[in-house]
Amino acid sequence: MTILGASVFIYLVAMIPVSFYASRFVKNSKDYVLAGRNLPFYMALATVFATWFGSESILGASSKMAEGGFLNVIEDPFGAGLCLILIGLFFAKKLYSLNHLTIGDYFAERYNKTVAMLLSIAITVTYFGWVAAQFVALGIIMQFVFGMSFINGLLVAAGVVVLYTYIGGMWSVVMHDLIQTTIIILGLFAILIEITYKISIHDVIVATPPEFFNIIPEHTTKDWLAFIAALMTIGLGSIPQQDVYQRAMSAKSADVSKWAAIVGGVLYFTIVLIPIFLGLAARALYPELVAPGADSQLLIPTLIANNTNIFTQVIFYGALLSAIMSTASGALLAPATLLAENIIKPFFPRVSDIRLLRFIKISILVISAGAILLAVKQGNIYELVGGAYSITLVSAFVPLAAGLYLKKANSLGAMFAMLLGALSWQYVEHFTDENFIVPSIIVGFLASITGMLLGIIVERVVLNKKQTTGENISVQMNN
Repeated sequence: MTILGASVFIYLVAMIPVSFYASRFVKNSKDYVLAGRNLPFYMALATVFATWFGSESILGASSKMAEGGFLNVIEDPFGAGLCLILIGLFFAKKLYSLNHLTIGDYFAERYNKTVAMLLSIAITVTYFGWVAAQFVALGIIMQFVFGMSFINGLLVAAGVVVLYTYIGGMWSVVMHDLIQTTIIILGLFAILIEITYKISIHDVIVATPPEFFNIIPEHTTKDWLAFIAALMTIGLGSIPQQDVYQRAMSAKSADVSKWAAIVGGVLYFTIVLIPIFLGLAARALYPELVAPGADSQLLIPTLIANNTNIFTQVIFYGALLSAIMSTASGALLAPATLLAENIIKPFFPRVSDIRLLRFIKISILVISAGAILLAVKQGNIYELVGGAYSITLVSAFVPLAAGLYLKKANSLGAMFAMLLGALSWQYVEHFTDENFIVPSIIVGFLASITGMLLGIIVERVVLNKKQTTGENISVQMNN
């Protein structure tokens, strides 16, 4: 086994003892899901930052940047960083004070159990693509490091992630996030320093087409709508996600939750600029990897393999594994919690906390199996991630935001918002031609808003009618 292979193997194995240590802090389902809501700022910051910094940040966003520039990466990092900042500014404190286990519990209290179950199903579905993206990246790493087939490498590395998540729950996720965030930040800076000795920042800029640095689109309606849609997909669509909720709600206070999200968003956007630059550097050195038919996801691994020493390669793969595993573990626990708490538990109203914990652990295995199947079938990291958040944007964001900020939001409105948003999104996606300039998720988002307003209006009309009828009956009785 090579030095690189041995280092990666040791890193993977070392994750397991940390999980067994973390499991000592798990006494009940709240500990397993929210780390007992005891995280100080530095731990909360590390786990919030780790929410997004995964395969799409290093392999996905960098390859998209190399293919088309900043306008190709609006979803991530721009949308992802915006999401965390918005959560800190407008959602963290309000949700923290409610003291729920899941975002589905919020929907059940604010609306009803039917709305909560349907939205929990919709949110859970999105995680298959998100987790699958992390597993695809793990498969790529194992190919490079050990010469395994993509599928075998995926299965081995994914198995480690599943195991340590299963053992310690959120405490395991947080402890790994703290270690892995440190490795990510230090590792990427070390890689950047060595790469810029081989190809300077000036040389990379000269070799990159000028239009790649455009941050805003051309002045056409279609381009602007596409830009807004890309920013919204993760920027708003991921706000109702359970993993974001769990990480933010694990903080020890509402203020810690708020500032961990805001600082985490800024830190995320800052750090992800490093792999974006590395993608441009790899493009300048290996233009054949962005040619038609090539796999641009191999840009950074190729850059590192051919232009750095073995020590830097070990750092790179340590950072990459850290990023992917920290993201994947939280993304596994989140839908498993929703599945157990808001989809399975309603059928067992008197379920004990121990049995609920068992439901969550079994759900982790179910989500993992589905994500592995999707990873093998799809294979493209950025597309798996981008598609994951369209569902929550058009179905769950409006019920969440309206429920927190609009007193008149009601269960009927939430149901209409969910159904009209999802149906409109899918209609535009499948039954309109390419000349239709409004992106499907914008149509779905606007339809979701319309659905909430429609529910409010219908309820008001019905209540007014009942009040009028009651008054008429009262008058008749008095006469």
